[in-house]
Amino acid sequence: MKLHSMEIPLGKVVITLILLTCIPLLLKKSPVAKELKKTTTITPRVIEKGSSSSSVTTTKNGNSTKCDIFTGEWVPNEEAPYYTNRSCWTIHEQVNCMKYGRPDMDFLKWRWKPDGCELSRFNPSQFLEIVRDKKLAFVSDSVGRNQMHSLICLLSGVEYPIEVSYRPEDYFKHRVYLYKTYNFTLASFWAPFLVKAEEDDPNGPSGTGIFGVHLDEPDESWTAKIDEFDYIILSDGNWFHRSLMYYENGHLIGCQFCGIQNMTDYPISYGYQRAFRTAFKAILGRKNFKGVTYLRTISPSHYEDGEWNKGGNCLRKKPFRNTEMTLGGDDLDLHKAQMKEVKAAQREGRDRGLKFRVIDTTQAMLLRPDGHPSRYGHWPEENVTRPNDCVHWCLPGPIDSWNEFFLEMLKKERVLAKGREAHVFE
Repeated sequence: MKLHSMEIPLGKVVITLILLTCIPLLLKKSPVAKELKKTTTITPRVIEKGSSSSSVTTTKNGNSTKCDIFTGEWVPNEEAPYYTNRSCWTIHEQVNCMKYGRPDMDFLKWRWKPDGCELSRFNPSQFLEIVRDKKLAFVSDSVGRNQMHSLICLLSGVEYPIEVSYRPEDYFKHRVYLYKTYNFTLASFWAPFLVKAEEDDPNGPSGTGIFGVHLDEPDESWTAKIDEFDYIILSDGNWFHRSLMYYENGHLIGCQFCGIQNMTDYPISYGYQRAFRTAFKAILGRKNFKGVTYLRTISPSHYEDGEWNKGGNCLRKKPFRNTEMTLGGDDLDLHKAQMKEVKAAQREGRDRGLKFRVIDTTQAMLLRPDGHPSRYGHWPEENVTRPNDCVHWCLPGPIDSWNEFFLEMLKKERVLAKGREAHVFE
């Protein structure tokens, strides 16, 4: 199915929205209007899935079994949610669906059930013990920050962090938090393209600006600062759905949705794949980086009955079954591009002892059209031009499962590390 994405500012930070087509000038004045994509009605269609898996070993009745935690189904869960907008201060307004009166809470009452095994409920104490004395960075756009805020909320039952960001002027681009009891550092880097980019034209063909994206040049605002981190969660996608000018070797090679005659117009997957290739190469090129890199795959959006700026919305109240929806269109192309580049990085990383893992959230989130804020990111009487948000995820909500995936992978990583140590001393 063809799904699309947008970005909406979280808290005090103004985050722009991505698009495939023009954003009206009226929306340009809105603080949420620079990162939207064109969207279409949801229509299930069968297309071959992208391939990726993370096998975990579970034990039952003395027998060990491996299963792919990313293939499964959403099943009822009356125990959820595990936090609320009253217990977690880090929920930003635009995803605070409880505060702004979302009438149905049934979307909270689901958990991800992998085929053949169980995905453990997030255990904040266990997570913090695993990451004691370590550092984790999210390198991403605002959907990645959505996950980071979910993680802070999930950990809030044990401890809240203190903010130790380096400079106030970096508030938008770089945030740093410290869990003092565990000496665990959590950071975010704003990297909507992963590579070097600047605004070539503030107006552009539709008054929304065109960014020049240097597909072969790393964004040093994050690549130069990762050596100290033990874990990186890398993700992106939404900004690649807007008008872009592509550069390689310092020369303009073409564009995307630019509307310029006699210029090569590349498909979305072209720049996207090359940006991930450059990002992974930059990580591999850091001689002092010894951490584990996790690729978090694309997160589909769910607009129905119109495009983002033409009344499109996401009002479903329960998940799809896994037999009702299959990944397709641009999202399938982008997922394949991610997987191709991370596999190449894995092969090269073996020579350096660097690990690249995949948190493949795509299939699980494809099935959750009910988990977006829609119009419940502001009061109904507010005079705002903000479109419905069918890209980000309510907190609490299905995005919390991403951190359950991450914790499961951290546990697996720890088991593998202990196995290697035991082998050394045999």
